[in-house]
Amino acid sequence: MSGAGVVSSTSTRRHLPDAPFLAAARRERPSRRPVWFMRQAGRALPEYRELRRGTGMLEACLTPDLACEITLQPVRRYGVDAAILFSDIVVPLKAAGVDVDIVAGTGPVVGQPVRTDADVAALPVLDAEGVAPVAEAVRLLVRELGETPLIGFAGAPFTLASYLVEGGPSRNHERTKALMHAAPDTWHALCSALADTALTFLRAQVDAGVDAVQLFDSWAGALSERDYRELVLPHSARVLAGLADAGVPRIHFGVGTGELLGAMGEAGADVVGVDWRIPLDVAAGRVGPGRALQGNLDPALLFAGPEVVEREVRRILREGEAAEGHVFNLGHGVLPETDPDALARVVDLVHGTSPA
Repeated sequence: MSGAGVVSSTSTRRHLPDAPFLAAARRERPSRRPVWFMRQAGRALPEYRELRRGTGMLEACLTPDLACEITLQPVRRYGVDAAILFSDIVVPLKAAGVDVDIVAGTGPVVGQPVRTDADVAALPVLDAEGVAPVAEAVRLLVRELGETPLIGFAGAPFTLASYLVEGGPSRNHERTKALMHAAPDTWHALCSALADTALTFLRAQVDAGVDAVQLFDSWAGALSERDYRELVLPHSARVLAGLADAGVPRIHFGVGTGELLGAMGEAGADVVGVDWRIPLDVAAGRVGPGRALQGNLDPALLFAGPEVVEREVRRILREGEAAEGHVFNLGHGVLPETDPDALARVVDLVHGTSPA
């Protein structure tokens, strides 16, 4: 399952020279500090819940007009500086033919966990046609978004592998870590296959017109730096390198990765996402030169009231000055019970306090 190559730079893409998000991601000087929120498309929005009623998560992700409308909702409501495609990291697995579903209250659940060489060999290979509905959603969005950039995304090999090995979400990742250490050849074969899957999924989005991509390694913070460097980094780096010719900024994000930021900065992304556990000025030193940062308001603080939110937003804006470029975001995704008005206030505050 190898051989995924480099994205062609010939795909058609909008020219957005004044987009603050793209300028910050490229470490240029934007007209204002850009802001968007992970998981802004869905979850907390009442209009999203109304639109999704009776439709499963994966069905919604693979229905182009529905995915388009959900992606647009937070752009209309908040005036954020980027849209992120409404999708899920297991969409390419589902599209390839893996028995996976998203169970309400649990998350992704895999029918047949992958734990042996035979299991890895039996994994279906994703082709671009399998994610044609996602590409169509991107094309619809490119026509609707005007000057607002669109971010595409995929799950990184480690996080996808963890779901496949564990059979679903895991607190301790014990089966995953056991496989990594007890059968490293099997582990690397699995991650290589998943790197191909991530690349195919991202290439389809890039060719359809997304303006940036984000590689989510949601669970990488469960690892030591040694294990990350040896068993994870090469596969994430291959995905990011495979997009080097795409002409779009590449963002890399994980949760609880303060101790991994140096290694993550070496993976090849243009922007490194930072969760709320480490100040951005400290993160800038760990990531090193040549990278912008994204983050990092604790999403739980949106429940603390306007005064607390304003104080914390201003602190993060100050700390973000240490980075070569800064995209304001949360340190993880929007929580489902978040008041949409709290997010709107954050956008207004970031835009209102950023230098013109």
